[in-house]
Amino acid sequence: MDYEIQIRGALDAHWAEWLEGLEVRAEDDTTVISGPIPDQAALHGVLAKVRDLGLPLIAVNAVDQGQRRQDPGEVIE
Repeated sequence: MDYEIQIRGALDAHWAEWLEGLEVRAEDDTTVISGPIPDQAALHGVLAKVRDLGLPLIAVNAVDQGQRRQDPGEVIE
């Protein structure tokens, strides 16, 4: 299952490795962490890491691959 985790505050892409290789992208004053997470245990592990950052959690959403937000310049075929 793919997930999007939205937090308040800006993280840059270098956090991706620490966050299990998930995509990390800043959007204004928030960050979206997204990608496939295999099970609930792994999801809780990622959420624990987000908690450890001390940044407020805004939302956690399970999404179908075709429903993931796209970057403004991204072309989906």
